[in-house]
Amino acid sequence: MSTVALLQDLGIETTSELKQQLAPHLGQGGELRVDASEVSRIHTAAMQVLCAFVLARQHAGHATVFDNATATFHDAARLLGVLQTLGLEATPDTTKSVENAA
Repeated sequence: MSTVALLQDLGIETTSELKQQLAPHLGQGGELRVDASEVSRIHTAAMQVLCAFVLARQHAGHATVFDNATATFHDAARLLGVLQTLGLEATPDTTKSVENAA
């Protein structure tokens, strides 16, 4: 089991870096843990990269688990309707930490 730690700032300008960070783990067998405990800002583009990554691993038969998701990360996933895709549980509506929720 491996762990990948996400950056604190996952704005649109970091999407390429995020893709490069995740690429080596795409075909990695077994469970991959993604530490989202430091994420304080996340853009839709970064969430799309994460969803594509999780789905590609899932189609290859590999599990991906998000650990310690911050409220910002969780809220963004909920607003974008990807909680299930990322394997996150629904929680009460708290959007105060999301930048540009619209």
